[in-house]
Amino acid sequence: MSAQIIAIDAMGGDFGPRLIVEACLARLIANPSLHLTLVGHPQLLAELVAGCPGEARSRLQIAAASEVVGMDDKPSLALRGKPDSSMRVALQLLRDDKVQAVVSAGNTGALMALSRHVLDTLPGIDRPAMVAAIPTRSGHCQLLDLGANVDCSAEQLLQFALMGSVVAQAQGIERPRVALLNIGTEDIKGNQQVKLAAGLLQASSALHYVGFVEGDGLYRGEADVVVCDGFVGNVLLKSSEGLAGMIGERIEALFSRGLMARAIGALALPLLRRLRNELAPARYNGASFLGLQGIVIKSHGGAGLEGLQSAIDRACIEIRENIPGRLAQVLPAVAP
Repeated sequence: MSAQIIAIDAMGGDFGPRLIVEACLARLIANPSLHLTLVGHPQLLAELVAGCPGEARSRLQIAAASEVVGMDDKPSLALRGKPDSSMRVALQLLRDDKVQAVVSAGNTGALMALSRHVLDTLPGIDRPAMVAAIPTRSGHCQLLDLGANVDCSAEQLLQFALMGSVVAQAQGIERPRVALLNIGTEDIKGNQQVKLAAGLLQASSALHYVGFVEGDGLYRGEADVVVCDGFVGNVLLKSSEGLAGMIGERIEALFSRGLMARAIGALALPLLRRLRNELAPARYNGASFLGLQGIVIKSHGGAGLEGLQSAIDRACIEIRENIPGRLAQVLPAVAP
């Protein structure tokens, strides 16, 4: 297997570099083809990786960056006020072909602004879109946009659909079913933006457009790619994560009420744990910024150890599938 070389913004996220470095060391040990460059304060990072095993340490580098983009910093400050931030240095390593992907748990708005500035978008793409795989009854669905673009035109929703279809094809779906997220499946439902987008998707010969889908239809597996603006997509994603957590807690509470409930719970525990692991949000952490001239993966800022490892794994998958290369080949021929 060929090597995957990834730059990690080691200073981003809610929990600081210690947890990020711990996740990186775990992935290095588990994946012999992985090479990581930690970007941040060199002295601090050197102390954190001091206990790394010798073979894994040989696949780990540190790149110095003297500044940090805060989680509350405005994108304009990240662009103009912090030229040596860990986020920017990591993206510059990608631009200069020193790494194949970047992973950051930092400020989403700043990461998007810096990515567009440092890397630029692919021809035919106005704005990058965040995409992630969402578990459904029959497998997975690519959902985009997840928060990068709060307001989107119909033409941009078409671009998202084209990119999402390419990602689904890269994962083995020959003719992905593409749908628009809406408040109903009837043609008369939805706002003007969604209705205009529906006409564009229907007219595109590059897409297998199946119409509107509601939120429950997404989880029933009615489409392989579901498109929406970033405001709706982010609300849907965060609501789903919260619901999954609440259901898990309620089930545990029910099985702790009384002797009979605890006995039944003990018998059902292996199945419950398996289900919880399959649907855990951490397992699906890591949203890709599609449409850039390079692979950029955004981890949830509050992701724990497992979630950060999932984001690194997502970067490895996109390197192997060469998602930017596939998009660059397809988009000029089909994008309006």
